[in-house]
Amino acid sequence: MTDTATAPDPGNPLVLGPMLRYIGETDATVWVEASGPGVVTVHTDGRDWTAPTFIVKGHHYALVVVDGLEPGGSWDYTVSIDDTPVWPEPDSAFPPPRIRTIDRGRPTRLLFGSCRTTVPHDREGHRTNGVDALRTLALALARGEEEWPDLVAFLGDQVYADETSEAMREFIAARRDITEPPGEEIKDYEEYAHLYQLAWGDAANRWLLSTVPSCMIFDDHDIRDDWNTSWTWHEEINRTPWWHERLMGGLSSYWVYQHIGNLSPSQLADDEIYARVLEAAGDRTADPTAGELDLTEAVFDLSRRSDRHPEVYRWSFRRDLGDVRLVVVDSRAARVLEPKHRSMLDPDEMRWLDEQLTGDVEHLLIGTSLPFMLPPGLHDLEAIDEVLAMGTHGRVIADRAEKVRQSIDLEHWAAFNDGFVEVFDTVMQVARGERGAAPASVVFLSGDVHNSYVAEVVDARTRHGATSRIIQAVCSPIRNPMPRMVRVMMSAFARGLVGPMRFVAEHSKRVPDPAYPWVVTDGPWFDNCLAELTVQGRDLSIVWRGGEIRDGDDAHPVLTTVSSVRLPAAG
Repeated sequence: MTDTATAPDPGNPLVLGPMLRYIGETDATVWVEASGPGVVTVHTDGRDWTAPTFIVKGHHYALVVVDGLEPGGSWDYTVSIDDTPVWPEPDSAFPPPRIRTIDRGRPTRLLFGSCRTTVPHDREGHRTNGVDALRTLALALARGEEEWPDLVAFLGDQVYADETSEAMREFIAARRDITEPPGEEIKDYEEYAHLYQLAWGDAANRWLLSTVPSCMIFDDHDIRDDWNTSWTWHEEINRTPWWHERLMGGLSSYWVYQHIGNLSPSQLADDEIYARVLEAAGDRTADPTAGELDLTEAVFDLSRRSDRHPEVYRWSFRRDLGDVRLVVVDSRAARVLEPKHRSMLDPDEMRWLDEQLTGDVEHLLIGTSLPFMLPPGLHDLEAIDEVLAMGTHGRVIADRAEKVRQSIDLEHWAAFNDGFVEVFDTVMQVARGERGAAPASVVFLSGDVHNSYVAEVVDARTRHGATSRIIQAVCSPIRNPMPRMVRVMMSAFARGLVGPMRFVAEHSKRVPDPAYPWVVTDGPWFDNCLAELTVQGRDLSIVWRGGEIRDGDDAHPVLTTVSSVRLPAAG
């Protein structure tokens, strides 16, 4: 199967997509970026569904709601723009895209992972960034070699705004002086739009995203490394002349390219911004001559408001997959950064999460870009650094702790202890059956740390009365590996920290001891990979898979198994 990635054809009405985003038992959404105003039509099952495009910063988008489908069905679909067929492309080497609704009787298969850089899929790209695990799986699915997944959850760093590729740098240099800040980093919405085209324009990945539903949440590199690490970081970055435009472009493009596809049709109708799109579509039905809705000011105003007051808009979301519930949490934009009251989630976000964390499901999955349960030594290090940075041992020590926090990314859940404790207590209530029938497992799904591992709460039943297994599963990176020497150092560092950090924490009155200790049971491993979680009744299995080049054939990597773990229900 030949896979070629080409620049968008200026004569083609379709710029990017289609992307199959939300999927339910009877409905779905399909996202596209078009080259101009028009009406996008999805054809399947002998019916048509349409949506007019809307504008943001001169770019044209549509999200088509496909409803009234049968549960557990599967249909090939096509896309047209103003009656011009645009997908699938003529003579495509890939199978027809399909919409497959949720079937409660079918074992759920969920892909997850994070951290994917965009460089060519050639020998040089494989040398510098390794094989793209997402593209490798796409090719295997196209050849019929793999079981079809129900959903892929991208858990952060879908794009890298601060580490740009050669192709992205060429685009930037053609429109502005790269010797002026922010240099070769992304500056504004226009550059973000091009960044997404590079990230999702490869032929195999584009096909995959058109036929496997996806959900997404941002992490720091989607905006900038260390985004919202601390109040000090926030003050420093806001003194730069370019940050505001970057942040507005990043959040606004995130809303368009990633966030709206996370929402169900009913949630889209309730969304304060997307409701305008639906209203404009109704106006256009009544009056076909009505112009295209320009949503630019509304989306940028939302970005401004949500940056200053995170409680005004929720980026977190929930997906129900039969007897599996997936709750995806914003662990970046909703942070409370005041030095004396740091929390990963503001009170409004915490209340929302509290409402989602209930039992009466077979498995409760919590997606958060940052691992909730770090390796124990790293957790203690971050907790110690948080206490020092708060000034408990003087200003000089606090300043040094802040520099360490920013330089080696000590800004996971352990560095926001109040929120960490509150969420852990809630999860333990679910696991004890105090919020409905206890699930077989509560599993945190995460990325970010450029290595993959599994951790579990120790003796959850005997120590804490939990009937659910409480597990952390991490998959990172999809394509952005650590250099080999750094991998060795990080692995040794994490193992070597356990004893000394625990000693310091236990002998400190200010560093809290975790109420529910955990251990790493599998890993770490550092390969590029994409994980697949499969529900097998009350049991789970997770397989991490990567890609390998054989016989010098860089265009057709072979799928390999990095590791696998079986997680039977407790007892």
